[in-house]
Amino acid sequence: MRKQTVAVSSAVAILAALLFPAPLAAQRRRVRTRVVRTRVVVHRGFPLRRTLPGAVVVRPARTTVVVGAPLVYLAPVMFAATVVALPLRDRLVWEDTERISDSEEWVDLNFGVDNRGDALLLDVQGRARLNFAEVTFATGQVQVVDFQDRFFDRGLYTLLDFADGRHVKTVRLLARSESPETTFRLLMRK
Repeated sequence: MRKQTVAVSSAVAILAALLFPAPLAAQRRRVRTRVVRTRVVVHRGFPLRRTLPGAVVVRPARTTVVVGAPLVYLAPVMFAATVVALPLRDRLVWEDTERISDSEEWVDLNFGVDNRGDALLLDVQGRARLNFAEVTFATGQVQVVDFQDRFFDRGLYTLLDFADGRHVKTVRLLARSESPETTFRLLMRK
């Protein structure tokens, strides 16, 4: 009788796992057990002249985007830390989220945008220290947003406003979580 109960319990557990798989978000985000650190890589012409963090964890973009034009850095823009209200859902054309923990220290986040809009918004959930962001356009121009290695609390900020409408290929963000966990949500408004 006991063997029969164990067999039935095992069969039910296997059947439940097959019929009710974990949600897609849980499948997409695996726990990273091994953190590999490397140095920050910047290309020739990078406009910021200060010491960058010595070691970072690099997160590749989930969406691979190819920039066909040669990269040309524009003069850096200082981050204004302007808090904004979340636009209506029909005004958003793209969004992606990354979560980092304080144990990772500095993280080099990459977002494959490949979309057209008129502004990028950065939603910070937690406390974070931000160094810089690189916004690469389809033309090959790269706009560096300088956070000046400052701390930022929870809020929705305008990362970069380009009212003429631009095609953004990628966004790179160098950040560090100053709370146990910080979530960065990058949104594009049209």
